[in-house]
Amino acid sequence: MTTHYDYIIVGAGSAGCALANRLSASGEHTVLLLEAGGKDSHPMVHIPLGFAFTMKNPQFSWCYKSEPEPHMNNRCIDQPRGKLLGGSSSINGMVYIRGQREDYDNWAKLGNRDWSYDDLLPIFKRCEHNTNGDSKYHGSNGQLWVDNVGDKYDLANMYIQAATESGIPANDDFNGENQEGAGFFQVNIRNGLRQSTAKTYLKPAMTRANLTVATNALACRIEFQGNRASALRYLQNKAQITVNCRKEIILCGGTVNSPQLLELSGVGNPEILSKHGIKVHTPLAGVGENLQDHLTVNTQRSFVGLKTFYEDSKPLAMVGTFAKLAFQRRGMLVHPASQVGVFFKTDPSVDRADAQIHFTPAAGTQDESGRMQTVPGTTATVCYLRPKSRGHVHIRSNDPTDAPALLHNYLAEEDDRKKMIAAVRKTRAIFEAPVFDAYRREELVPGPEVQSDDELLEFIRNTGESVYHPVGTCKMGNDDMAVVDDRLKVHGIEGLRVADASIMPTLISGNTNATAVLIGERCADFILGENGN
Repeated sequence: MTTHYDYIIVGAGSAGCALANRLSASGEHTVLLLEAGGKDSHPMVHIPLGFAFTMKNPQFSWCYKSEPEPHMNNRCIDQPRGKLLGGSSSINGMVYIRGQREDYDNWAKLGNRDWSYDDLLPIFKRCEHNTNGDSKYHGSNGQLWVDNVGDKYDLANMYIQAATESGIPANDDFNGENQEGAGFFQVNIRNGLRQSTAKTYLKPAMTRANLTVATNALACRIEFQGNRASALRYLQNKAQITVNCRKEIILCGGTVNSPQLLELSGVGNPEILSKHGIKVHTPLAGVGENLQDHLTVNTQRSFVGLKTFYEDSKPLAMVGTFAKLAFQRRGMLVHPASQVGVFFKTDPSVDRADAQIHFTPAAGTQDESGRMQTVPGTTATVCYLRPKSRGHVHIRSNDPTDAPALLHNYLAEEDDRKKMIAAVRKTRAIFEAPVFDAYRREELVPGPEVQSDDELLEFIRNTGESVYHPVGTCKMGNDDMAVVDDRLKVHGIEGLRVADASIMPTLISGNTNATAVLIGERCADFILGENGN
């Protein structure tokens, strides 16, 4: 079967849904949106705390694992990526963070025109439907729903006070003038339900006759006519389908899948391609390189006399918990992965916050299936925001159904090790603040026996996990390792762009979903602007 479309978008994730909405809005262009996963109809996708069940479930996630990490005692680290409409926005923690001004100004300094913070702030505002209303930093007419955390636990308010007692300022808007401080996150939750890009961007557009959405459609290869991307081959229901493209193919598969498809199509490092019997179409050494991610480490403390998820998740209490969700859209199940955030400096000498805490009034361990089992206590997990270590993602074979091999290379750089140790020390210290004196009990993780730098580093290596912010494997720029230019066009190829978190040249200071949505919107601006729309 062969059909023709003006635009083909590969991947219905955070960027792909935004891009599909924008490109189809005028009705003038035919758009095909391909998603390798299924629909987002399962109830657990829409219950905010359902991420604990979907993130490592192969029905909803690619469930990637890294290769043995050489600086993490050869542990294989989980890297779940969304495999359904909405992509990772359908399984993530729903925290809305943009990063810091300097992150984007640095992108511009690297030679990427129109990617500074001042260039992007109007786009962030355009994307956003913020329930706090319009302001210098926020918009209220966009598709992406941004709301305040509801049903705040007393322990969450106390943790903010503990952070301020520890010398960290309070902050009621991490996406405003300054990110540093402690406060409640804003979240992509509305009336107790997840607001993925499938729900906010894609569903309103699916009534348009010029937009076709194909699920369970695995992209296999980009076809070329000379130097131009002209068609796409994909698998659906065991049938191989080729669709022709009149204008552009845009890859929105994310940091793992976009470089994978490029390599399967003959775009990448010739040594890697030839190793797997793939004919080189365009040599680009940077494809799959420059992988960056935030490594996070849990600290856990037990308390008495303070309500946590543990009390709300007991068998009898769960009856009331589900009733609150069903009838009031309240209670434990409507919470994001984290209620409270803290952005702080690991050292007073640094010019801006370089570590982030995600705090939640819960503590737990994972069972063999990856599901969380709650225990009495609370968790503050901390990551260093600007790691220097770099990894890579590359195909294992020329079979598109084979998961690519990824290596984060966490803690390869000495600076990253020092910063993580300092970040964990500060996170532990917050629990010692006076506000907790009457309630505080023993430290659960890492435990009082872990004190020296060497002991802390070994604890980090043994327990650290991804906070699921991988970026950079098709980086934007004009150097020898860049994959796309500052209009997101793949170097050396016509009619092919990449628009997802893989194009970030450097990792932003925080959660990446909001920026991935912006990248989809930015790509639409470039495409429609060039076509006079």
